[in-house]
Amino acid sequence: MVHISTEAAGLTASRRTVLALVGALAAAPLLGSPSAAATPRAAALGLDDPAKKEIAMKLVSSAENSSLDWKAQYKYIEDIGDGRGYTAGIIGFCSGTGDMLDLVQLYADRKPGNVLARYLPALRAVNGTDSHSGLDPNFPADWRKAAQDSQFQQAQNDERDRVYFNPAVQQGKTDGLRVLGQFAYYDAIVMHGDGTDPTSFRNIRKRALNKAKPPAQGGNETTYLNAFLDARVWAMRQEEAHSDTSRVDTAQRVFLRNGNLDLNPPLDWQVYGDSYHIG
Repeated sequence: MVHISTEAAGLTASRRTVLALVGALAAAPLLGSPSAAATPRAAALGLDDPAKKEIAMKLVSSAENSSLDWKAQYKYIEDIGDGRGYTAGIIGFCSGTGDMLDLVQLYADRKPGNVLARYLPALRAVNGTDSHSGLDPNFPADWRKAAQDSQFQQAQNDERDRVYFNPAVQQGKTDGLRVLGQFAYYDAIVMHGDGTDPTSFRNIRKRALNKAKPPAQGGNETTYLNAFLDARVWAMRQEEAHSDTSRVDTAQRVFLRNGNLDLNPPLDWQVYGDSYHIG
């Protein structure tokens, strides 16, 4: 707000009125001014902005599926040998970690009798293991068949948001992080989950908090994100299947070094030696 300092005793009533109008006009943004509308909106953008969320999905897909076409991954399924059984879908739902069970249960609730519903007893039995018991030989083919159903695709979207995306974005905003920091949280929770084990997302964050404060606690955002990514790399190296840390080293750290805290395109990065670009 603009303040005009005068001596009221020396002003006529009309002069005071004119000064009041000038102050009001100076304080108000001009109608149609781009900066008046765009600046607050830009500052408020988070990873949940549709355009930013699309970028997030492409970044994760580049690491999880070596492709930017994340929507092609609804049908993806394989055992990658990480001790989690089958890994499948747009976010890597696993038969051994419970999130695949929750997804198939949601799909069955919405569409009883679907092609995957008969696997629910087997998914309950193998939860917590890498076993395929009761799933082989037809589960992968039936998963790919289900992935043609828009209801199953929507169920994958909804479980992704409920379990991974929304909690990561909410915590990122609480910590005062901008889009890149929210994405760093999201990518971490996708890979590590948010359980109680030392390499879970919540404990990666605690490890970072021991080194630096996030902006919400008065810390420097870049310093804190470097601490978080250090903790993330440590967690990845605890497990052979995740020992390649390029999704951090040659992706997220590239954006951080460039000061691109809002993940504004163009974006160029590498994962597992492959190069990617978002224009």
